[in-house]
Amino acid sequence: MSYSVGQVAAFAGVTVRTLHHYDKAGLLSPSSRSHAGYRLYDDADLARLQQILFYRELGFTLEDTAAILEDPQANALEHLQARQRQLGEEIARLQQLAEVAGRAIEVQRTGVPLTPRERFEVFGEITFDLSYAAQTERKWTASEGGREAMARAAAHTKEDWRLLMREAAAWRAELLTAFDEGEPSGGERAMDLAEEHRLHISRWFTSCPPDTHRRIADDFLADPRAFALVVPPPQQRRGLAAYLCKAVHANAARRTDGPADTGEKP
Repeated sequence: MSYSVGQVAAFAGVTVRTLHHYDKAGLLSPSSRSHAGYRLYDDADLARLQQILFYRELGFTLEDTAAILEDPQANALEHLQARQRQLGEEIARLQQLAEVAGRAIEVQRTGVPLTPRERFEVFGEITFDLSYAAQTERKWTASEGGREAMARAAAHTKEDWRLLMREAAAWRAELLTAFDEGEPSGGERAMDLAEEHRLHISRWFTSCPPDTHRRIADDFLADPRAFALVVPPPQQRRGLAAYLCKAVHANAARRTDGPADTGEKP
């Protein structure tokens, strides 16, 4: 039995345009034509269309679908297993994004609303890259410390943020002075500044033992967006991110080799 393109479109829940596209791409050409030149599909064509739509629903490209259907040696099971792995990874990524969005909603609900002018007054030249914020949340989402930092940040009042940023600015000025005066990154002065930064994180966000501080400092060196949250670009110097990272590692080694450190919040 033969079916017109309109009938097939109705059966399959696709548009006539989609069927024309499949025909043009060589993926599904009708088995015959009517005397007037209209496309006619038979049962075998419908079975092939069902396969095409199945692979499409799983996210296969038309090229991959054609390769599976046309090559008798193609191992459809291997393709399906590979796609299953990809879908599993995508599901996990989307779940993380959903959790990040949920926490962001809570921040908006419980956080302190700031006008643009107030935000500038509080944060000054420190800017927040939203895409980086989302990536950071996903990176630290499984960490208890990451969740705690998010919750405590949401609970800060505007005055808390003012005090926090004044403290950070004073520390940053000392860091820049030490760097400009050529203090070695492994020296006492630089390590003491690294320790002040570690305690600042513990005081305002979450417990920050030396190993965690190392990971944070590695981000400063690996991603300019992370370092910009500590030293805004207009104040940065060439090599400053590496300097701070080395100072943090030196301080972490100093504290690890010394008395036990818990990173306890004041």
